[in-house]
Amino acid sequence: MEEIYDFEDIRPLNDNEIDNGIAFLAQDPEFIRVALSVLPEMSQEELKSRLLACHEWGDFQQNLAYPFLKSLLRKTATSVALAEAEKAKGLKAFTVISNHRDIVLDAALLNMLFFEAGLGWVEIAIGDNLLIHPWIEKLVRLNGCFIVKRGVSVKEQLASSKQLSAYIYNNLTQRDRSVWIAQREGRAKDSNDRTQESILKMLALSSDKELIETLEELNIIPVTLSYEFDPCDYLKAQEFQLRRDDPEFKKSPLDDLRSMEIGILGYKGNIIFKIGGPINKALPEIREELSEKADQVTAISELIDKEIHLNYHFYPVNYIAYDACSGENRFAAHYTEKEKAQIEAYMQKQIDKIEIENKDEAFLRSKLYEMYAYPLINHLEAKKNK
Repeated sequence: MEEIYDFEDIRPLNDNEIDNGIAFLAQDPEFIRVALSVLPEMSQEELKSRLLACHEWGDFQQNLAYPFLKSLLRKTATSVALAEAEKAKGLKAFTVISNHRDIVLDAALLNMLFFEAGLGWVEIAIGDNLLIHPWIEKLVRLNGCFIVKRGVSVKEQLASSKQLSAYIYNNLTQRDRSVWIAQREGRAKDSNDRTQESILKMLALSSDKELIETLEELNIIPVTLSYEFDPCDYLKAQEFQLRRDDPEFKKSPLDDLRSMEIGILGYKGNIIFKIGGPINKALPEIREELSEKADQVTAISELIDKEIHLNYHFYPVNYIAYDACSGENRFAAHYTEKEKAQIEAYMQKQIDKIEIENKDEAFLRSKLYEMYAYPLINHLEAKKNK
């Protein structure tokens, strides 16, 4: 017998809850401060007026979220593009699984690009560890996000995973609503993007059917995000040293908030999101070749990884970083000496932002180059095994 789940504590706000959510944001001074820092051309009165004019989820998307992103990108990005949108067209609803770079912007930008390409909005999975202020929770639930519970006990973990899985399955099969979820819990700070098998196992909890049949119903589409620059790269490098020096180091909620703000407001250069092929075509072959569920999960996660790795877009910084890490000049034809000098200056500028005890510049520099080299390393490996 199919279990009945209550999604009240994880779902986005319904249209009949929008007015209360908007009123809450309009009165929250911290939200107003953050919003006006991105939209300085807008007065506080105009911002509140636009907020209070939103009465449905679509109103908020079109009147505030979309203009907010467009304004932000004019200041923080050189270009933003979606490649191969046609691969998702014709699908009623689908599950986007992508690599993960920026806490807030990955899914927000994807939603904007999908909307512009006529693919509609997707609901976004976001970890509850980021909901450190009431206004953030209200905002993300207004913005079509559903909550992934991170801070639960081992005892509660299975029930939480089943609830999340059922919510996603219900969205896809009953509401024709697409969703986005990252390929792993948290970001790959070194950009070595790998799909966590636990993500696929969680998705499969939603049904009593066999693994392959359940995942086929979810229409999984891998999407590759390629940012030219990551504004939080130096924070990630800093965290690598802090963890190296103290294995017990843990980030605070304020660290996450800082990453959110810097990721949103920092310069990202060129941004390309590329849609990969739906994995459903390959699933019957995996079913035929592998009978054990564990083996099937591994094969599917490797399939998603390969699709993501093949679809990276590369910039001079990636080629320069690869050569710096390998000590070779394999990709010297892809950049000039001037660009190399500019990237070296950029890396030093990022290192200079780090203020920690026993600052190890050589280690920090190696980590910065590594995170820009890994996409190319993985791409070359995927091409070799294509």
